[in-house]
Amino acid sequence: MRISWLDLAVIAAYLVGITWFGVRFRKGQQDIRDYFLGGRTTPWWALAFSIVATETSTLTIIGTPALSFAGNLGFLQLVIGYLAGRVLIVLLLLPQYFRGEFYTAYQVIEQRFGLRMKSVAATTFLITRALADGVRVAAVALVVSVALGTGGVTSVIIILVLTLLYTFEGGMKAVIWTDVIQLGIYLAGALAVFVLLLDRLPDGWREVAAVAAGTGKFQVFDFTFSLTKTYTFWSGLFGGAFLTMASHGTDQLIVQRLLAARSERDARLALLSSGVVILAQFALFLVIGVMLYAYHQHIPLVAAGEPTDRIFPEFVVREMPAGLAGLVIAAVFAAAMSTTSGTLNSLASSSIVDFGRKQRDAAEFLRMSRWMTVVWGAVIGALALVRWGPVLEAGLTIASITYGSLLGLFLLGRLLRRATPAGALVGMLAGLAAMLAVKFATPLAWTWYVLVGTLTTFSVGSAVSYLKPPVITNQH
Repeated sequence: MRISWLDLAVIAAYLVGITWFGVRFRKGQQDIRDYFLGGRTTPWWALAFSIVATETSTLTIIGTPALSFAGNLGFLQLVIGYLAGRVLIVLLLLPQYFRGEFYTAYQVIEQRFGLRMKSVAATTFLITRALADGVRVAAVALVVSVALGTGGVTSVIIILVLTLLYTFEGGMKAVIWTDVIQLGIYLAGALAVFVLLLDRLPDGWREVAAVAAGTGKFQVFDFTFSLTKTYTFWSGLFGGAFLTMASHGTDQLIVQRLLAARSERDARLALLSSGVVILAQFALFLVIGVMLYAYHQHIPLVAAGEPTDRIFPEFVVREMPAGLAGLVIAAVFAAAMSTTSGTLNSLASSSIVDFGRKQRDAAEFLRMSRWMTVVWGAVIGALALVRWGPVLEAGLTIASITYGSLLGLFLLGRLLRRATPAGALVGMLAGLAAMLAVKFATPLAWTWYVLVGTLTTFSVGSAVSYLKPPVITNQH
């Protein structure tokens, strides 16, 4: 064991407390509107925090400091694109979600292109989200193995079971309000690491600044235009914008929170304000990575050749005082649980709403929704046992391969009045094929993936729609 009993007590108190808190939201649930949308009663600021907590996983906490430890602050260029993407969602995609009573993003596709295309879009989401969250849960195993000196399988099971319990019982309300608490916990943990690093470095912040100046660690912008370099201003602005339009505008994981808003105005406020918090959060984790690099010059945290993803958990376990280390590890668990709970609920909502039979009463739909949550928990647990490599980029790369075709489909329906179901299907398949070819046959940086997939889907879909317009029959 590598952490104290006090740390274990803190972790246990968090796990028990957050599960008890989430389970309490079962009361008052009558139908799937309550279970999947929280009855549309949640204030915008809670939705904003929930969005941030959901897109922040264990990957962010251990992977982001590793990026700046090994490089610089260039990842912030991608975050700038995240902000631009949110504005485009508000202008292009958000209004259509409030033109009816929708439970999933893909019901909008059904309204525009029919049942078959809804099924294609929903299937793409289900596969992508399950794989991506398998990577995220796998990252928890990495932290646990560092903290306890054991394999992470048992701890992954514990995290999944507890998250499943409150998601199964409390539905979307439990997901959102536990997200709010978990956001506070992991930000408090990050700030604790920041303060302790300042205290442990002999010359404090001046030493961080000096080390960063000598190594270029504080460099943010790279205006080189390159299709193979991952973090440049151009790949960040355009690639990040398209990535966010896809992840926040077409992925049920985030769209479900927007649909849970009281109104379109509240959804808009939640989405835009979450972008400000995300920028500050990524800046904090990247600066912590630079500080860990400065500390590493005095006391090495990892041996040469070891993965840099171990840097953050190694510092927490080895250097943080008893109790405080438990808080930070609990914060890592909080980030994992917040994303996983949202994933489970969104996978269940798409499975039930997009593929379930409509001739069921409210109580039966609610019961099926809960058990579908359990099914997806088992799937994610199995995927978490796969070895994925560097966790942050693995998670983002998986999503980026399929996101382009999804976003292209939504934009096709939104921007091209003449678009047809045949054009949408061919365009989406072309986008997926193009991205598989790009991934395995070109050196293109993953930050461009969504943009390329979107343009391929939109252009092919437009061409097919114009070449083969829908057959219009005269009705008498």
